[in-house]
Amino acid sequence: MPQATPRAQPATSQRKAPQPAAAKSATAAGPAQPQRTPRRRGPGSITDVPGIEVGHFTDERRPTGCTVVMAREGAVAGVDVRGAAPGTRETDLLDPSNLVQQVHAIVLAGGSAWGLDAASGAVRWLEEQGVGFNVGVGRLPIVPAAVLFDLLVGDMRIRPDAAAGYAACAAASTRRPAEGNVGAGTGAAVGKIFGIHRAMKGGIGTASVTVDGVTVGALVACNALGDVLDPDTGRVLAGARTANGRRLLDTRRALLRGEPPKPLLPGTNTTLGVIATDAPLTKAQAQRLAVAGQDGLARSINPVHTLSDGDTVFALATGRADHSPGMMVLATMAAEAMARATVRAVLAARGLRTAEGLHLPAALDLAPPPDTGMAPDLTRQKAQQAKD
Repeated sequence: MPQATPRAQPATSQRKAPQPAAAKSATAAGPAQPQRTPRRRGPGSITDVPGIEVGHFTDERRPTGCTVVMAREGAVAGVDVRGAAPGTRETDLLDPSNLVQQVHAIVLAGGSAWGLDAASGAVRWLEEQGVGFNVGVGRLPIVPAAVLFDLLVGDMRIRPDAAAGYAACAAASTRRPAEGNVGAGTGAAVGKIFGIHRAMKGGIGTASVTVDGVTVGALVACNALGDVLDPDTGRVLAGARTANGRRLLDTRRALLRGEPPKPLLPGTNTTLGVIATDAPLTKAQAQRLAVAGQDGLARSINPVHTLSDGDTVFALATGRADHSPGMMVLATMAAEAMARATVRAVLAARGLRTAEGLHLPAALDLAPPPDTGMAPDLTRQKAQQAKD
């Protein structure tokens, strides 16, 4: 089947919410001023981290695509793989005992193992820009990658390739990236334990947390076998539906009361994430930050890290900040950013129907948006989706 030339999906821009002004302290000249109620901050983005760019490629022929998280000047990197069925490239290189200290991009892609080809396109684009590890006769870009399984959504013969990875790099910028049905999240679905026909639309999301002038951001492509939960309340936001498809089932409770899952193929799910920070880190610390990021997945997905998932989290440290709040604080920030980004992935998603008859409703199709600071713009988004 001839393949059409892919078109790049540009990232969208969004202004950052203003930061709350610091309260005035008491002085000898007068009484202390009352504390101001801080404004609710938006969810943030991984591109809030200096030195990080994001680009998406979204295939117009079927729901699939890839996403690149780029650090042109290099970033110290680590990785943690928890799922039992991962599809990855260059992850052994990130072991703290191995030689190369920095990477130049991370590629997340749909298409299962075929999607790893997208990383080759990213390598080619970065080489053309003069970015990479100096090997004496030229520069070699270091581009680890991981893939998720979206082959049940549309024509599986269409999947991200080298041209897709190249296009994602060409679209990369420091603007807030698009979320939902774009890039690696285009064909993602969640809540598949009782069959894909009772699942819902997954997607891609991003968030960030800043403490003491240091930022940790996360980007998550959520294609989980389990449900996605609000980490603050435990409420199920998206996942397996009841047999009539009209309500959320709550997979954890269903399994515990004895409802049998459908037979599952290994590797047909997976949530992928990238954490980035401007704090200076060693490779060993970056690896520990990736481990902490998995805690964010555990707070927002249930079940998680299953035999049918390939859950993989990368961590990048650009070192642009002049200090670090320490690994305890950074680990807390990483887990929080990952949990928020996972929630954003499903709340920003739109429902879809494929030509083959598969219907994946979105979280907002079944329930109103939750009252959470992670999704302050979702009511407006829901109205826009109704117009579309």
